[in-house]
Amino acid sequence: MDTPKPNSAQVGMVGLGVMGRNLSLNIADHGFRIAGYDRDTAATDKITSEHAATAFPIGGGFIPAPDVKSFVASIQRPRRIVLLVTAGRVTDAAIDGLTPLLEPGDCIIDGGNSEWEDTERREAAAVAKGLLYVGSGVSGGEEGARFGPSLMPGGKREAWDLIKPIWLAIAARVDERTGKPLTGARPGHPVSGGVPCAAYIGPGGSGHYVKMVHNGIEYSDMQLICEAYHFMRDVLAMSTGDMAATFANWNTGELDSFLIEITADILRQKDPVTGRPFVDVVLDAAGQKGTGKWTINSALDLGQPAATMAEAVFARNMSALKEERQAAAKVLSGPHLAGNAHVAGPQGGGGHNPNWVDCVRDALYCSKICSYAQGFALMAAQDRARSWGLSLGEVASIFRGGCIIRARFLQKITEAFERRTDLPNLLLDPYFAGTTSDRQQNWRAVVARAAVQGVPVPAFGSALAYFDSYRSPRLPANLLQAQRDYFGSHTYERTDQPRGKFFHVDWPDPKRPQSAVN
Repeated sequence: MDTPKPNSAQVGMVGLGVMGRNLSLNIADHGFRIAGYDRDTAATDKITSEHAATAFPIGGGFIPAPDVKSFVASIQRPRRIVLLVTAGRVTDAAIDGLTPLLEPGDCIIDGGNSEWEDTERREAAAVAKGLLYVGSGVSGGEEGARFGPSLMPGGKREAWDLIKPIWLAIAARVDERTGKPLTGARPGHPVSGGVPCAAYIGPGGSGHYVKMVHNGIEYSDMQLICEAYHFMRDVLAMSTGDMAATFANWNTGELDSFLIEITADILRQKDPVTGRPFVDVVLDAAGQKGTGKWTINSALDLGQPAATMAEAVFARNMSALKEERQAAAKVLSGPHLAGNAHVAGPQGGGGHNPNWVDCVRDALYCSKICSYAQGFALMAAQDRARSWGLSLGEVASIFRGGCIIRARFLQKITEAFERRTDLPNLLLDPYFAGTTSDRQQNWRAVVARAAVQGVPVPAFGSALAYFDSYRSPRLPANLLQAQRDYFGSHTYERTDQPRGKFFHVDWPDPKRPQSAVN
């Protein structure tokens, strides 16, 4: 591998695994010369050998570098260097290796799944050395990185101004009027027109925070789809082929999304070894990388209800207890039902109601609304705590294409925030309020029937509980607060006094006058 010429590249990429390689090719496709470096020289050799004949647009191209020193020297100043390496200590090590070679005004862009607080720490250290730093969410997986991801950059605005031409060029694009993703990109021929799914998020770690919540929503989206599948499989006894057709049909309507689309594809797939439905030979033990847990930890820190995302994380935890579940199945019995008798349908009838598939669709859509309501309320709460100045409508708009949770539904969220920029909760928007009101009976029927027949639907159930809790003017927390005052003198507020005024009862002698507490 030859040493690249100084100042021959316009941008650099550290980390040439699948994501780094694909994003590098995407950048080159858009007419930028990109230098690439990876500690594993085989990764660099792979991209140069496989794409030696790629016809990049005029000005674009990939420039391999054998070592970090020549890599940095090959990039024009002010340098823009993207990191796509493993989050955590590997990212810190990469930054430590670059920093001594950089000059004031150069910019490091972390495109990995870093914790937002790590991003704030790293930005502070970089700024102290005169450098610019961006923590950017990058969503869309391998395909998105290659042909257009959703990008969520956070940091100083001057850092955004420096990377803006590249980030807007390589992002996924959607139709300006409908919000529908524009497709058809192929190597050397990127999609043009439309609106890019990239925008400045805000200062500090805001970009990685938004990406983290995106991943929390992704967890719940996937779990909700799995519960719909579980209900259709074990309650409605539908075949895998019928379920595939159902998901494909749903993907032509309001549930149109990347995750619904791939679910239909997965359910159609046959196992190449046995010829059985592929999904039937996949072990029911799910993995995770931690971003869902981070989202729930943040919700707990901020006191924000995010039960549907939490249940999605816990569902993965439960799935991992495969051997315990197998043992428990021999000890614990479920309900004993004579067929489907005595199970009420949404219209009050018994037995296998022909509208049950529609009920599952409505339960999935309403639960999805509640999940996104929790996610956007969480972002709003962190924005209030950090004064980032987030535009939630713009966040929704950049989720419309490129990312894993891209869906037709996000156009409705974008429009909701256009109607009211300070919307406190998506459930209060007229569209979402009307939708949940109109379809809640079908939603309730699915949750009830699942409980009666012993099929777990934790995310459906938690979403319904969130909906019912949010619409309740009076919850039983009055009793809870009285209990806290009884055993711990934690005080309480009164319904006949202004908020913020606290009282305490002397419980050893509750007949004594109540005392106000300042």
